[in-house]
Amino acid sequence: MSKLHLVLLIHAHQPVGNFDSVLEKCYQRSYLPFVECLERHPSIRLGLHYSGPLLEWIEQSHPEYFELLRRLVARGQAELIGGGFYEPILIAIPPEDQWEQLRRMADYLERWFGLRPKGAWLAERVWEPQLPTVMAEAGADYTLVDDVHFLAGGFELQQLHGAYIAEDRGKTVKVIPGLKGLRYLIPFRPVEDTIEFLRGVAREHPGGLAAMGDDCEKFGVWPGTYDYCYRDGWLERFFTALEANAGWLVTSPPDKYLSAHPPLGRADLPTASYTEMMEWALPTAVRVRFHALQQEFGSRSDVQQFLRGGFWRGFFSKYAEANLLHKKMLYVSEKIRRLASLRRGQAVRRRLGEATTHLLRSQCNDAYWHGVFGGLYSPHLRTALWHELVLAETLADAVDHGGTRYVEIQRLDFDADGVVELYVTSPEFAALLKPADGGTLAALDAREHGITLINSLQRRLEAYHTRVRDTAGDVGGVASIHEQVRVKEEGLRRRLRYDRWARHAFRLLLFAPEKTYQDYQALRLKENAEFAAGIYDVAFASAEKVELVRESPLAAPATGPAADASLRAVKTFSFSSSPDGFYIACDLELAERSAEPHQLQIGLEVVINFLAPNEPDRYFETGGRRYPLEWGGAVPASELRLIDAWQKVAVTLEAPQAHQFWIAPIETVSESEEGFERVYQGSQILVVWSAELGAQAVWKGRVVVHVAPLR
Repeated sequence: MSKLHLVLLIHAHQPVGNFDSVLEKCYQRSYLPFVECLERHPSIRLGLHYSGPLLEWIEQSHPEYFELLRRLVARGQAELIGGGFYEPILIAIPPEDQWEQLRRMADYLERWFGLRPKGAWLAERVWEPQLPTVMAEAGADYTLVDDVHFLAGGFELQQLHGAYIAEDRGKTVKVIPGLKGLRYLIPFRPVEDTIEFLRGVAREHPGGLAAMGDDCEKFGVWPGTYDYCYRDGWLERFFTALEANAGWLVTSPPDKYLSAHPPLGRADLPTASYTEMMEWALPTAVRVRFHALQQEFGSRSDVQQFLRGGFWRGFFSKYAEANLLHKKMLYVSEKIRRLASLRRGQAVRRRLGEATTHLLRSQCNDAYWHGVFGGLYSPHLRTALWHELVLAETLADAVDHGGTRYVEIQRLDFDADGVVELYVTSPEFAALLKPADGGTLAALDAREHGITLINSLQRRLEAYHTRVRDTAGDVGGVASIHEQVRVKEEGLRRRLRYDRWARHAFRLLLFAPEKTYQDYQALRLKENAEFAAGIYDVAFASAEKVELVRESPLAAPATGPAADASLRAVKTFSFSSSPDGFYIACDLELAERSAEPHQLQIGLEVVINFLAPNEPDRYFETGGRRYPLEWGGAVPASELRLIDAWQKVAVTLEAPQAHQFWIAPIETVSESEEGFERVYQGSQILVVWSAELGAQAVWKGRVVVHVAPLR
């Protein structure tokens, strides 16, 4: 009887910017014990993929692991798979960067292990029909996608026991269908269940293929799986069972299988990813309805084939923060390519090569999306990508300007939202102004420090927040992270709050005089929406000064005749550098055409994220006192400092005649592989004035943000 071929492709990845302690834990609990167990079973053969950030860390921290991999490769037990080196979502980056990512991984594996990879792992199995062209041109012969990709293209499940050819503009790549059934069996169900599943496939498809591509981390890193897989011996029993059934079952590395078995035919696959990813990409309200449909028809395989969610690019519509990060990456990539095309000497090419490496690192996928992993909600991952982009752009601009002093402004639709932004850059800073969103500052890079300062998240409703409200504690057991319900601390339901606006800087909040800090912290100010988030006209714009104007009825928070009054707000931004850093000032003028004066409170909000809310080297400082970043409260002052001794930067907020600073931590409740958790996303700082408007008077206020090295 022809044997069933089991193709396992095990994928190990750690994102750019993850903590060394996390990588070490994953190494000890998953990456090392997995291959040690594999080595004890020499007849088991499979594919292994390691992402570039993980390979670089192993190279530095555990070079002995490479010796183990070499032994497995030398005896044909493991095939090392290529892919984008820094684990990008290939369809989300420019074609030139796609090719470079794939080439760098192939070069790295050839240098360390002596063989150029034949296949390429597709990050998050995000497929779009144009991929065969770049993959073929980069030398990738095959990749693996999920059965859902094929089902969405009109295939039947029983057809997915062999490889197919995908083609784009005459370029081809082989695609292996990974079975969701195997993903959910391995390792979460008894070994016997997997063997019985494979036995059924062998009966129906003699000589056929059963393939699975999935994360190595679920063998030891996902909650409960270390004891289950190694101390309790699941993985050992699994490999032993595969060996015991060698009479009808053979394990094959992907390339060995493909070399001996021609493709079954063409597969014209639509845009897709794995089932869970396509659900996560949907807007929250739609995701809730979609999930309900999945539950309703969960037992109807004939219906499930036609139930598809969104697609990966939907995260850019769902999360403006991911979109801004992505468009910054595209902007920097285009700038580097433009400069590289000029070929201006060896030293310039070397600096642009360094900038390119930072750019490619910024394309690591994790912080661009959010599902069951923290992803976008993980500040250290977002910060790492912003850091790489700040370094890349700073190097590129230094090449572009030849080391001369400059301050320049551009008008462009930076984030591809259909409206024009203002982008001001100098050797010290880069600032992105959004006139159409309340005349706010969406991004502020401190180039000397390689950091971005705002980098927060709008607190928004997520589909899983219903489960947060309904969950009192852990629901234990060993299960796929897609099936678990865990909480990392009590009282998370009380932390669920939702922002009206994006977490930008210099947002104008006009609110009633009776409102207090407690209202601000609880998001109950009921501020005037027109001036907080309305469209401001650009009255004047230069590299040193930008004047934004909005005129609109005051309405709330005014009462009586003043509510019908027209208010004119003028924000004047000025940018300057000095030997001790740079300054951004916002001068605010409010003029109301009202016969009767009335009281209100005026707030200008600044958002800063220094990441670690309770570390002693990061704190607020005012009036001779220090407060940790997780602190919230009202302080009567006209100056406030934020210190980050780790990144060696200090931010000073100066606000003459201000009444108070209101400070509140921005905390999200998000889902991660270890459960629901509270995450600090920065601090919102409201400069507050009590004012009287009306009777044709002009009110003026000023806030200066000074960013300086910490001496």
